[in-house]
Amino acid sequence: MSSWFELLTDNFDALASGFWVTLRLVGASFAVAVVVGTLVAALRIAPSVWLQRLGGVYVETFRNVPLFILLIIAYSGLRRAGVPIGPWTAGIASLGLYTAAYVAEVLRSGVFAVSRGQIEASLSLGFGYPQTLRRIVLPQAVRTVISPLGSLTIAMIKNSAIVGAALAINDLVKEARIIGSRTFETDAAFFWAAVGYLLLTVAATVAFRQLERRYAISR
Repeated sequence: MSSWFELLTDNFDALASGFWVTLRLVGASFAVAVVVGTLVAALRIAPSVWLQRLGGVYVETFRNVPLFILLIIAYSGLRRAGVPIGPWTAGIASLGLYTAAYVAEVLRSGVFAVSRGQIEASLSLGFGYPQTLRRIVLPQAVRTVISPLGSLTIAMIKNSAIVGAALAINDLVKEARIIGSRTFETDAAFFWAAVGYLLLTVAATVAFRQLERRYAISR
């Protein structure tokens, strides 16, 4: 076990760099997922049947296509089509759009928890549908789905390992692979990479629990 600690100390800078890249990847992808997921959720509950179907097509498509295939399409497929896209952009877009489908469904469930009377009252007062969503519905919906959003964030952190492996981004997975191939201590290298992912998931869990507690107090 002492050799594993030596591997950590000798390669701490590389692992720390991979940890930072993973954190940036997850943060950027989460922002994409929240923005796109909110828009798709709005389509799913729109008064227009066609808008609802459009949102449904998005959700069913991205929920039923494996993330790895989305990564290959976003990177290799677009590059062959002449679109100048790099692995970083492809990774963020794929992971963000993939997770957005789940965010949309979580937000939609939160919208259903909002009293229908509040929505009807807002519309009767002259608020338009977008304004009602922005000021009345979504603020309440988000507060009711903090825990599911936290679970999605944890899943995104773990899914980011697929992004790194598929597109060779210098995240924890790639750094662990490089260290393992150089030192012939693959098990130890990936053990410390696992510790890095564990730190990220635990931090996300604590952060979302704090949000839940603040919400409970505000109520």
